[in-house]
Amino acid sequence: MIQLQNVHFSYPHSAPIVNDVSLSVSRGQVVAVMGPSGCGKTTLLRLAAGLLSPSQGQARLFGAAIPYDDARALREMRKKMGMLFQFGALFTDMSVYDNVAFPLRENTRMTPSEIDAVVLKNLSAVGLDDVSAKMPSEISGGMARRVALARAIVQSPSVMVFDEPFTGLDPIAMDAIARLIREQTDALNAASVIVSHDVQETFAIADYVYVMHQARILAEGTPSELLASDDAFIRRFVHGRSGVAA
Repeated sequence: MIQLQNVHFSYPHSAPIVNDVSLSVSRGQVVAVMGPSGCGKTTLLRLAAGLLSPSQGQARLFGAAIPYDDARALREMRKKMGMLFQFGALFTDMSVYDNVAFPLRENTRMTPSEIDAVVLKNLSAVGLDDVSAKMPSEISGGMARRVALARAIVQSPSVMVFDEPFTGLDPIAMDAIARLIREQTDALNAASVIVSHDVQETFAIADYVYVMHQARILAEGTPSELLASDDAFIRRFVHGRSGVAA
C-alpha cells in the first residue's frame, strides 16, 4: 500500500532531511517511524502520504507512483487516506459532529441522513457519541484527539498516517488512542504509519518499527527484535535512557 524506495528530501541549499530511506507498509499493518527530535521522521511521514515530493527516489501509494504533477489525481488519491497530524486541530467554530462530518460533505454525495449515520457510527467507535453537539472548546485534549481520529477514519480510508498521536496526552488518553489506532487499522484492513517518540505505546501496537537517526534509517524490525538489540543507540532509545542525541 505504501512504498518508499531510496527516498531523499532536502530543501534548497540545506542538508538532507531524509537521506536514502526505504520502507513499506502493507494492509493490516501498523508501522512506526521513531527516533529523536529532528531526525526527519515527520518529513518521512509527509513523503509517505504524498504531501511532499522526494528530491530523489520513488514514492508509491496503492500500487502506483504518487501523481505529484496531477492535482486532480492527487486529490482523488488522498480521499482514500486518513490523516491525523500532531497540530491538526479541530475547526473551533464547528461542533464535534460537524468536524467529523466535514470530509463527507466535502468529498462525497451522501445524503444528510447517510452522513448522520456514518458520523454517529465513527463517534461511537472512539467512545464519543455523547459529545456530538459540543464545541471543541468544551472537551478535553484527549477527547479532541479522539474526535480528530474519528474524522480521519470517517471515509473508511485504506491508508492512515498519524504524526505524534500521543503527544500531550495523559496516560489514560494515550492508551485509549493507541488502542483505537490498532482497532481501526484492523477493522478497516488499512495500512497505518505512526510517527512517534513514545516507545511504550507505539511498541504495544506496532507490527514493525523503523528507527531514524540523522536523516537515515538506523535500525528496523519488530518491537521485540528492537528491544533485544545490542546496538548502543537503539538500547538507549527504546529503554528510555538519557544520552540520545537529537
